[in-house]
Amino acid sequence: MASVRSHENIELMTYSEVVEISGYVGNFKVKIRKKPRYVDASKCTGCGTCQDKCPARTASEFDLGLGQRKAIYTPFPQAVPNVPVIDTETCIHFTSGKCGACQKLCEAKAIDFEQREEVAEVEVGSIIVTTGFDSLDPSDMTQFGYGRYDNVITGIQFERMSNASGPTGGRIVLKDGSIPHRIAILHCIGSRDVNYHEYCSRVCCMYSLKFSHLLREKIPDAEIYQLYIDLRCFGKGYEEFYNRLQEEGVNFVRGKAGEITDIAESPEEEGKLIVIAEDTLVRRKRRTPVDMVVLSTALEPRADADEVARLFSISRSKDGFFLEKHPKLDPVATTTDGIFVAGCCQGPKDIPDTVAQASAAAARVIAMIDKGVVAIESAISVIDEDLCCGCKTCVSICPYTAISFDEEKQVSVINEALCKGCGTCAATCPSGAITSRHFTTEQIVAQIEGAMV
Repeated sequence: MASVRSHENIELMTYSEVVEISGYVGNFKVKIRKKPRYVDASKCTGCGTCQDKCPARTASEFDLGLGQRKAIYTPFPQAVPNVPVIDTETCIHFTSGKCGACQKLCEAKAIDFEQREEVAEVEVGSIIVTTGFDSLDPSDMTQFGYGRYDNVITGIQFERMSNASGPTGGRIVLKDGSIPHRIAILHCIGSRDVNYHEYCSRVCCMYSLKFSHLLREKIPDAEIYQLYIDLRCFGKGYEEFYNRLQEEGVNFVRGKAGEITDIAESPEEEGKLIVIAEDTLVRRKRRTPVDMVVLSTALEPRADADEVARLFSISRSKDGFFLEKHPKLDPVATTTDGIFVAGCCQGPKDIPDTVAQASAAAARVIAMIDKGVVAIESAISVIDEDLCCGCKTCVSICPYTAISFDEEKQVSVINEALCKGCGTCAATCPSGAITSRHFTTEQIVAQIEGAMV
């Protein structure tokens, strides 16, 4: 990330978002909203004094509520640039007009409460969308007790807890601060489930196995239970890692947990969380008392995926992820020329696959730049201006915004670089002024007649 920031040909716009896109491949115009940080990035040295002295606190989004952050904070460790941002909803200066400790104590004079939002417009030839994923919120899955029992946490929360920069300094602890000695890790929470997501999230098996290894390292005498449907250790060295955990004494139970409860039925279950599951290998129900439960939750599309899809004029598959042009022959392109996708916004994938797809997308863009020209589809729609009545029906119906209205001629005009020849406009035009090139009525009839001979 530091190399990206220091590269002479890369302009990094952080704490910003795309608000509008116009144009077409090779000629995109992108409007970007730069949100105010209330910190002058050109002056800030990243010393952290403002964060140390800030009295206002709130729950940390990066730590998933396990810890707290200040009103002025760096979004995550090793953030690039290492410049904090002020949360106006928490900051005492913005909520009551008082405090201002950060501004008074900043030796670099970098705090600027008068900063305002800016809108930048850039011209680009191609766009790569890499908006990532969200982790399923298991609160609605009441059978697992997430949000109801203190020591039922998600995989990402466990990841932050086990991290040295996390809220507990890397210590695995229960809500009361004690050390857990029996831990259950539940696979496929929201994945491969007709009630939530039917697809496999791909990464859950391996990060669940990684958690077992971390637990064995940090709590050597811990009893660890992995409850799974079936393990999908598909990558290079993954099966070997699974075998290693078996040798380390991790307990693997083939059966998806049906319920987590705190209702004890025996003395050994008192004060514990009881994981109820059917062990399909021995064909009996298990009640496993544990101190902590980790839910390996599904990867799902970002909450704003629909809005982003409309903004960039790209399609989504039935599972909500962005749709590639072809799953095998063109897995990084979209149906909109010049716009590519990479990473988990296109579907669940692990880090090596994400890196490979991102490299492929970058290579496609570089190839277009090197070639200097862009080949477009020949099978597109055309408008006969003599027949066009100027009703503008085609303008509103075009899914690719390829049609505009010429006010001077009072006719619709098609941008050939944007048109994909879908035929929607031709089917809708009340005047019959639009035809699809290579799909004319005469050609289709000839094909039908040829097939009938």
